[in-house]
Amino acid sequence: MANNELVLQQKQIADSVEKKVSLFVKEGQLDLPGDYSPGNAMRSAWLKLQEVQTKDYKPALEVATKDSVANALLSMVVQGLNPEKNQGYFIMYGSKLTFQRSYFGTMAVTKRVTGATDIVGQVIYEGDDVTYDLTNGTIKNLVHKQKFGNINKDKIIGAYATVVMPDEKENHIELMTFEEITAAWSQSKMWGKDQKAPKAGSTHDKFAQEMAKKTVINRACKNFINSSDDSSVMTEFFNKQSDEIKEAEVAEEVEEKANTEYFEAHYTEVNEDGEIINHEEKPVHENNEAPTEQDPF
Repeated sequence: MANNELVLQQKQIADSVEKKVSLFVKEGQLDLPGDYSPGNAMRSAWLKLQEVQTKDYKPALEVATKDSVANALLSMVVQGLNPEKNQGYFIMYGSKLTFQRSYFGTMAVTKRVTGATDIVGQVIYEGDDVTYDLTNGTIKNLVHKQKFGNINKDKIIGAYATVVMPDEKENHIELMTFEEITAAWSQSKMWGKDQKAPKAGSTHDKFAQEMAKKTVINRACKNFINSSDDSSVMTEFFNKQSDEIKEAEVAEEVEEKANTEYFEAHYTEVNEDGEIINHEEKPVHENNEAPTEQDPF
């Protein structure tokens, strides 16, 4: 795509997104933060998009449909996020560009929607003493006693996250067993069919504590936002992400299966929180035996 064509496309899409956002604001469906500039965020996004490629190394903006680019930017702006702050990533699935909110983006939206002052995750190890009360299915008064000697990435039995609310408002606590956490990780396409645990040397093996925290924080944020009274367009776009990613993955898989050509493909490993955690090249045989040594997230 010639440079002047790219500039024209950028202007047309940016104008379209800004018009849609202005309409949401005018109709009272969207309240963007005072320090958030949609224009600045989109300029940052366009710079990031210059670096995004398809699996066969083509520039994303030469392949992605105009509608998918506009929708990806709209999702970013409506959620008040900026890729420059690592709050989200642009990822190609076939000819569709998607915006995938990161772990940092999820926390930013949660704080904005709920008024939370902090979001904290903690890991539970074998030997730790954890007690809490259950009131109508809600965890309250959680007390966690831990000895320093218990800390061991190979002895994690669970994790919890606390969405800290201001003043006298009640905090939200989410608790997950390690089995639930690994079940979440196993939803990745990079996770083997009969795999039960992270492969040795993978990101989830080497940094198990941090990945466990991120997983439980991600769930806490989603559940807390959906339990709030907020019905804004921001919440709608927050919840749309998972469905859009799944639809794009299915469309890409159908497209790839129709192609029997052998080629070198970029594999970008993205965790359930939207963060790119590994980038590598692997040969792919379409409609033949699947590649083996893949790291799960």
